[in-house]
Amino acid sequence: MSSKQNLLNLDRQGLEAFFTEMGEKPFRATQVLKWIHQEGVSDFEQMTNISKALRQRLAEVAEVRVPEIVLEQKSEDGTYKWVLELDGQNRIETVFIPEEGRGTLCVSSQVGCALECTFCSTAQQGFNRNLSAAEIIGQVWVAAKALKGKANLTNVVMMGMGEPLLNFKNTVISLNLMMDDFAYGLAKRRVTVSTSGVIPAMYRLAEVSEASLAVSLHAPNDKLRDELVPINKKYPIAELLEACKNYIKGEKRRKITFEYVMLSGINDSVEQAHELARLLVEVPSKVNLIPFNPFPNTQYKRSSNNAIHRFTDVLREAGLITTTRKTRGDDIDAACGQLVGKVKDRTKRQLKNQRVAMP
Repeated sequence: MSSKQNLLNLDRQGLEAFFTEMGEKPFRATQVLKWIHQEGVSDFEQMTNISKALRQRLAEVAEVRVPEIVLEQKSEDGTYKWVLELDGQNRIETVFIPEEGRGTLCVSSQVGCALECTFCSTAQQGFNRNLSAAEIIGQVWVAAKALKGKANLTNVVMMGMGEPLLNFKNTVISLNLMMDDFAYGLAKRRVTVSTSGVIPAMYRLAEVSEASLAVSLHAPNDKLRDELVPINKKYPIAELLEACKNYIKGEKRRKITFEYVMLSGINDSVEQAHELARLLVEVPSKVNLIPFNPFPNTQYKRSSNNAIHRFTDVLREAGLITTTRKTRGDDIDAACGQLVGKVKDRTKRQLKNQRVAMP
């Protein structure tokens, strides 16, 4: 491992402190931010508005080290997936989804996932470690460079591998860079953090970030959510909804996005739709229904189109803004819930799952 400071680990505040410690003026941070994140430059020699002496000093003590692309795939629908090498034993996956008028990058926050949502392929891979801020924002850097001249990156969603709020510090640094005018300059409504409901971290995030919030709900009651999203046993729905209301308190135009994967015969009945509508009546929200994307050895099946339509109708009649996510990139296993990467599993979850699956 290099002993040099990877500047991708630092947001503007961190870079200002770094340069101050070097005896330089804090404005150097703004210059370097622009070179790294807006120009995609990783070689200090190319940063031509910085003195040659400072460039040499930076080369001695710092670096811009990004994750290495080991595989790039492009789906028939235009979706890109990159497999990124981290430390030789772990790999993560990052996905770009082009749509009319926007392009959304789905970013990972952990190697694997520490949670065990039963319908998610990533969760079945186990967990190794949190990503550094450099490894999180490095995904944006890599994608922006790969897409240059091909597509515009307008939105970032932290919905890839892992639970972002269990990697709080590095997630916040990355969010700061995404929304910094001298880095990626994305509007707060175009940067979204998705959580399964780590409630203490949700309250902390409300204090330090203006990113949009999406909550993986997936069930209209605690009994079912305990099965699908086991963290619910620690942080039940009533407490989760209070944390959601707190997050957008005082912001009349803001809404929480509730993600709801559609599982045939599990959570997709008309009765459950009515239950969900009653649950969300007091929370400014919109609901994103996600057709389940299958993976090997899963027990679940995707809800039928008719079931999804019926569910949607109930929610809309109750006044809830409701959309159904288009399944994109499933031919390259890049759809929601399908990202697996390569995880050196410290939890032994993969081994446990194999034993359970044996006849």
